[in-house]
Amino acid sequence: MNRYPLGIQTFEEIRKNNQYYVDKTDLIYNIVKGSQSNFLNRPRRFGKSLLVTTMQAYFEGKKDLFKGLAIEKLEKEWVKYPVIHIDLSSGKYYEVQRIMSTLDFLLSRYELKYDITPRDLSGFGDRFNNIIQTAAAQTGQKVVVLIDEYDAPMLDSNAKPELQEQIRSIMRDFFSPLKANEGLLRFVFLTGITKFSQLSIFSELNNLKNISMRPDYAAVCGITEEEMLTQMSDYIDDFAEAQQITREGAIEGLKQQYDGYHFTWPSPDIYNPFSLLNAFQDHDYTNYWFGSGTPTYLIEMLRKFNVVPSEIGCGSVQAKSFDAPTENMKNITPLLYQSGYITIKGYNPVSKNYKLDIPNNEIRAGLMESLLPNYVHEYADEGSSMVGDMYEALYYEDLDKMFRLLQAYLLTVPYCDNANSEGHYQQMLYVIFSLFGRYVDVEVHTPTGRVDIVMKTAKALYLFELKLNMSAQAAINQIDLKDYSSKFALSGLPIVKVGINFDPERRTIGDWQVATSQPK
Repeated sequence: MNRYPLGIQTFEEIRKNNQYYVDKTDLIYNIVKGSQSNFLNRPRRFGKSLLVTTMQAYFEGKKDLFKGLAIEKLEKEWVKYPVIHIDLSSGKYYEVQRIMSTLDFLLSRYELKYDITPRDLSGFGDRFNNIIQTAAAQTGQKVVVLIDEYDAPMLDSNAKPELQEQIRSIMRDFFSPLKANEGLLRFVFLTGITKFSQLSIFSELNNLKNISMRPDYAAVCGITEEEMLTQMSDYIDDFAEAQQITREGAIEGLKQQYDGYHFTWPSPDIYNPFSLLNAFQDHDYTNYWFGSGTPTYLIEMLRKFNVVPSEIGCGSVQAKSFDAPTENMKNITPLLYQSGYITIKGYNPVSKNYKLDIPNNEIRAGLMESLLPNYVHEYADEGSSMVGDMYEALYYEDLDKMFRLLQAYLLTVPYCDNANSEGHYQQMLYVIFSLFGRYVDVEVHTPTGRVDIVMKTAKALYLFELKLNMSAQAAINQIDLKDYSSKFALSGLPIVKVGINFDPERRTIGDWQVATSQPK
């Protein structure tokens, strides 16, 4: 088996080192033979940089690197073009000087290559313009421009409006030659997380084609289920052997953990490539994607828009609702979708509504783990171990032990302003149960009222009623009085009624009761 190209995003390096590569070159061929200027947005760690470097090798005429790949049979000419590759992903743009120094560094490489001496006081747009024109004149060929993670400077500065406006102004100037030199350009390709229209830096570039939601390019980044099952079959067998499970069990586990992405509809099932390759290497189901980056900005935005964990995903919306400008979005949905925290799960052609939800277990668990400090102690490392102990207790259906653990832990939590509400504890339990990988829902409607929390396991269906400064018996009485259990009588599972009373003064669980009834 070929080695995993973990941490390597350069096509040429992967091919020269004989590392594993999922062949996307037929899709790349169609893109480069289509519109002159294109834009693609995908979440981080989804292979955008690898896609760009593959295009770079193609336009540089490096035919030998494509031996055995689909494009080898499609391309007949292999013309060598001058390529300008601008990668903005490596910088941290928390001040104006950082974007200026980054652009200076990136442009100076091509000025050196084409023996250009920039004029004093010339702006970045002028320098970029000069590079394009000089490259075309010296080579006698039109120029290819590839810009990776174009929006990184704006995303880093999003929390500082004044700084962002300064950076946007610089970027508008920088990108202006792409319109002015249209006749000298063979191909322009930009990637990012957010949509180009959202950041108002392409006002002059009106011929940029957004291919992000085109069904024919749905699989250009990421690994499809078919690719995994066919091209990665040996890796699956190796993983199953290490896990001591069947091949079928391994496939199902990998699917639940890393599959579920759709960037348009219809679309094949897309796996997160970063997570999947790491799982194959480590022979483990780990939340690799979240481990590669802390969603600090996301947490800040969730707070800004007052979004509780149970409200993430599970929505039916028009395309404009998740394709809206990030800089003036009215809700969190565009950011969640474009960043990969929710994805398309279905589409109704009559209403033109898209169903959005969390892609898989990795994202759900990662989100909930990131949100957990909002409901327990922000600085307590033992929070994670507490959740693990609670998971073990629930696994063995020992709810008394689980609530004793939670009760004891909450007593260690410092004062919290929002802990004096039933909703706070409802969301806390939602986060914890979601971390367990269980089906969980809140405010579930029945003919006689709403169940605070419903949780389903392989062995039982749990109905939770929460009270604040009352009693667990009062909670159980409400479940019985309103006959919540009847709605779930056809589940085929035992119904477990759980009443929990929270003590607002002690800020922990006061008491709880558990009652089980068999399905009718």
